[in-house]
Parts: sequence; C-alpha cells; structure tokens
Amino acid sequence: MMMQNPKIKIAQVITRLDRGGAPDIYRILCDHLDPAVYDITLIIGHCEYPTLKTRELLKKFQGKTIVVPSLKREINPANDMAAFTRLYAIFCDHKFDVIHTHTAKAGALGRLAAGLAGGSVIVHTPHGHNFYGYFGPRASAVIVKIEKFLTLFTDRIVALTELERSDYIKFGIDDGRKIIVIYQGLELEKETLDQEDIFNLKSVFNIQPEDLVVGMVGRLEPVKGSTFFIEAASLISKRFPGAKFLVAGEGSLRNEMEEKARKLGIADKVIFAGWREDVPDMISVMDVVVQPSLNEAVGIALVEAQAQGVPIVATKVGGIPEAVVDGKTGILVPPSDAEKLAEAVSGLLADKAKRAAMGAAGRAWVQDKFRAETMAEKTSALYMELLEKKRRNLRQGA
Repeated sequence: MMMQNPKIKIAQVITRLDRGGAPDIYRILCDHLDPAVYDITLIIGHCEYPTLKTRELLKKFQGKTIVVPSLKREINPANDMAAFTRLYAIFCDHKFDVIHTHTAKAGALGRLAAGLAGGSVIVHTPHGHNFYGYFGPRASAVIVKIEKFLTLFTDRIVALTELERSDYIKFGIDDGRKIIVIYQGLELEKETLDQEDIFNLKSVFNIQPEDLVVGMVGRLEPVKGSTFFIEAASLISKRFPGAKFLVAGEGSLRNEMEEKARKLGIADKVIFAGWREDVPDMISVMDVVVQPSLNEAVGIALVEAQAQGVPIVATKVGGIPEAVVDGKTGILVPPSDAEKLAEAVSGLLADKAKRAAMGAAGRAWVQDKFRAETMAEKTSALYMELLEKKRRNLRQGA
C-alpha cells in the first residue's frame, strides 16, 4: 500500500489580525491556499479588533493557531526579545517546510528566528516598506540596514507592486533575484448594493438620496495623509455645498480631523463612521473614493472601490499607480496637496458620465488583476519552486 505524500507544513506569521490591509491579505491568502496540499499554522500576535471575517478565519484554523502575545507592532525590547524567543522555540519544535512572514516586525523577528532554527524555506511579504514616508532620515537609514541583514535569511521577498520591488533594489536590499511581485488578491465576487439598499444605508448617516458622497476608507494616520482629506473637503464644499464626506476608519488623527473640520466650518458635512465590517457596502454609497496617502503599498480600499465601480482620486505614491490607471479608472495627484485633491474630486462630481465610465473601467481592471485565487496560485507556485530548489541542493550536497 502506497503512502500518500504528507502535506506541506506552512507557518504564516503576522503581528496582528486586526483591521487593515496587510491582515486582510494574510487572511485571504490563508483562506485560499489548498488545504489538500498545505497544513497551515497561523502564528499571530494578540487580536484586539478582529473583523467578522478574521473571526471566521480563526474558527476555521481552530487548533492550528498559535498566539504569541508579545508579538506586537510597536518597538519594545522586552516584548521583542520574548517574541523572538517564543518564535525560535516554535520553529524548532514544528519544523515547518515554509515559514512565511508578513509585515515589518513579524518579518524581522520571524526571519531571524527561522534562520537560526534552520531547515525551513523563508518567505517574507513586507506589505509595503518603511524606507521612506514613516520615519526621519536617520531612522529610515537604520531600517534599510536591518532589512539588508534580514535578507540574508530570506529565500524570497514578495512585493505587492513593481515599484515596491524597484525600491528594494534601489535601496540596495537585494539585486532583484530574491524579489518577486505577486499582486494582492481580494474576494471580488460580492455584488454592489441596489439603489434601495444604498438609500437605506445613506439614511443611517443622515445623508439624503440625492447627496453626492466623497469617501475615505482606512486608518486615520499621518502616513495616510488623512488631514489632507479634510482640507480638500473644505475646498470641495465651496463648489458643492450639498456634498457629504464619509470617513470609514479609525486612528490617532481622528480627533485632529474632527477639530479641523470644525475650524473649517464643515463639521456638519463630515461623517466619521469609525471602523466598519461592511466596507464594500460603505463604498457603494460613495460617488468618489479618495486616498490621500503619503506612502502606500497598494491600498486595498482602492481595489475594493474599483470592484464596486466607484472612481478614485488618489496620490501618486507607492504602489497606487499600479492599482489605479490614471485617467481611466481614477485620477492621481501629487501627495500633500489638498488643492489638487479638491480639483480632481470636483471635476468628477461635476461629470456624472465620467464617473460612470471610470467606474466601469475600474470594475473590469481589478477583475483581471487582483483576484484572490490568482494570488494563492502564484504563492503556491513560489512555495513549490523554493522547496524543489531546497531538495535539489540537499541532493547535490549529499
């Protein structure tokens, strides 16, 4: 009787599975890798704000999830040492075939621990990088040096865009041979709300059916350029007094944004909805989605908006130009420029036909490029390639 080939043991490592782009991609990848081929273990930090879909994932992987409470996003030497020690012990004990780390902190501690434990293929997905836009020049230079060192332990780096890959090469992290681009995949099958449902959801926020809605979705943090959205809203309101501005998200800048809206006299026009489980539905009530980021890996909200047929106004930074086709599915403007944001949004609000054309083009664009199944297939192919290379090297060294 022939024995079946054992499943390939994969560890998927991330600091947090709270709301946000990287946790969503992590969840979707784990959910779509073939369970007949892969035995996946989730290794995560503490989840403070898990979404409904995250809770469903954790239920699906019940008994296959290891929580490392000290694995946190924030830098803390005591926590970081505890997390590193725990990860090293886990990797030595489980002897995974592939260890796939996600985001900066999990990537740093996880790759170092995996390299010292030995025996595993090591893959890292940064979900964007911290080489600029987050910290000052000195801190950024230190991060680059750390990443160069960690790449010594890494078999492959998965970039989400060609620009991210080129940045890794430009900053001297690698010459490109270890870096592959796999575009993020999303579950795009959900249908948009019908007109009655849109009216009902608008009414929840006291928005009239005929009101134009400009929206922003995501973390309210400095790197997201959140305050520029409020400044642009003030300028747009002068041309479109009836427009409403819907903010779906939370973060450290919420109070500052609310205060700025009051000072600019538009507090009654800006609606802060907080974190929402129904982001695609929220996007469906928006006429234009704005992403004013100073740095951005890709921007899941932009892909979701295009899937919903909503045109984009976003900054021309990071991987956004690869997610939004400038002039076709949206309009890209320079970062830190509220006037350019307002000008682009106003142009779309004034032209319903243009909004419809961009929306239709966006829907077709993302369906072709950003499917969850495609991301899982390409990631699986990468695992197989690296495992075969490892086996070949072992045979040659025997």
